[in-house]
This record gives sequence, structure tokens and C-alpha cells, in this order.
Amino acid sequence: MTIGVFLAVLGAAFLHALWNALIKLGTSKVGTMVILSVVEVPIGLAVVAFAPPIDLAAVPWVIAAGCTHFAYKFFLTYAYDRGDLSRVYPIARGAAPMVVALVGAAFLADQVAPHEYLAIAVLGAGILLMARGVFASGEDRRLLPFALGSAMATATYTMIDGMGARISGAPVAYVAWVFVADGTIFTTGMLALRGFAVVPRDGRAWRLGAVASVASYGAYAVSIWAMTKAPIAVVAALRETSILFAVLIGWLAFGERMTGEKAVAALVIVAGVLLTRL
Repeated sequence: MTIGVFLAVLGAAFLHALWNALIKLGTSKVGTMVILSVVEVPIGLAVVAFAPPIDLAAVPWVIAAGCTHFAYKFFLTYAYDRGDLSRVYPIARGAAPMVVALVGAAFLADQVAPHEYLAIAVLGAGILLMARGVFASGEDRRLLPFALGSAMATATYTMIDGMGARISGAPVAYVAWVFVADGTIFTTGMLALRGFAVVPRDGRAWRLGAVASVASYGAYAVSIWAMTKAPIAVVAALRETSILFAVLIGWLAFGERMTGEKAVAALVIVAGVLLTRL
């Protein structure tokens, strides 16, 4: 991996942590996520306009991914309503690869290497340590089921996207269509559940949501580009430094309480994720 690709992947990791931070920063987390979703649609359509068409057999996978992204965003916004960025993000981001590894081993006939069993154990320990901090510090315990729900949804759409992108024959266009489906489904779903009052009216919220949407797409696009220039496993592992970026943003920018236990838990989760990727 060249230094340029290395720095690009670190930038993508930062962008992923950044868009989560912008959602957390919004007065209405759900409202900011709705704005992000609205902006996703034109971004996706713009990419589709210049990308080759996908195989029609991939359309059900696009719809399934869009529905799963709804669950991911729903759980994530409610987790951020109840907990710190530096607490929610590591749990939501770290539990997902553990779920993928476990499901793959149990139901997909994937072979699990010895280091992957170690990774699952390390991830489990880190997540338990991070969750323990919720009880020890008197934080809202309801953040845990929402953060874990977000992780489950992430694990699900990861497996859906893996199959859908292969079937599509055009991974870039597939991702763009997922953006369109995701943005449409989440926006219409939240309007149906909460009404038009869920959409913020102030310019600051729209700026936050729009920047978050661009950062979200940029994080994914840069990662995909990097995977064409360097080994996929190395890129996948390096981008998980987003967990550390999120913890640092929460601590330094938002003034969230940083304990030694939280810092250790975040490092253990990163170590476990790295083990699943390498």
C-alpha cells in the first residue's frame, strides 16, 4: 500500500466517523438523518447516470439493502439520542463484524480460521467492557439495544451487499442504486411514522444533513477506490480506525467523558475488528 492510498483510507475512516458525529450534533437526530437520506437520492442518481446498468436480477437485493439500511439508521439515531458518540459508535461498529463472522460460520458454511475465533472473543470482550461502562457511569441503558440493533442491521446489509454487488455485474452502480433506495425508503418511512414535523426547518440542520450525506458517500467511495489499489483485507482493516476517530471526536469536540475503561474498551474493539479483517 502506497502512502497516498494509506492516507486516503484514513481519510475515509475519518469521514465515516464525521458523518456519525454530524448526526449526533443535530438537535433532532432523526431529522438530521432524514435530511441525509433526502440528499442521498440525487447523489445516487448522479452516479447512476454515468455508471453501467446493473443486472435486473440484482433489483431485489437493492430493495432488501434499502430496507435493511432503514433499520440501521433507525436504531443508530435512537442510540445517539440516548448515548455518547464515543460510547455508541464503537459498539455499533464493532459488533457488526462479530455478527457477520458468527452467522457466516453457522449458516453460510464459511470456514472460520483460528485467528477469527480469537477475533470474535476479543470483540466480545471489548463490547462487554464498553457496555459495562454504561452501567458504571449511570448512562441511559436503553442505548445498548439500539446500538446492538444498528450492528445487527449493519451485519445484515453487509451480507446482502456482498451478494447483490456480485449479481449486479456493476458494483459502483449497485451501490448508487442502494443509496437511492436507502434514501427513499428511510425518508418515506420516517414521514409515515412521524409526519412532516420530523423534517427540520432550519438551515443549520439542512447543512449538517447535507454535509453528512456527502461525507457518507465519500467514505464509501474512497474505500472502494482504495480496494482497487491495495489488498482488500488491508483496506478493510485500516478503515476500522474510524472507531478511534469517533472516540476522539466525542472526547475532544463534544466534551464527552473519557475514562480509562472506555479508552481500553475502544482499543480492544479495534483490535478485534482488525483480527477479523486480516
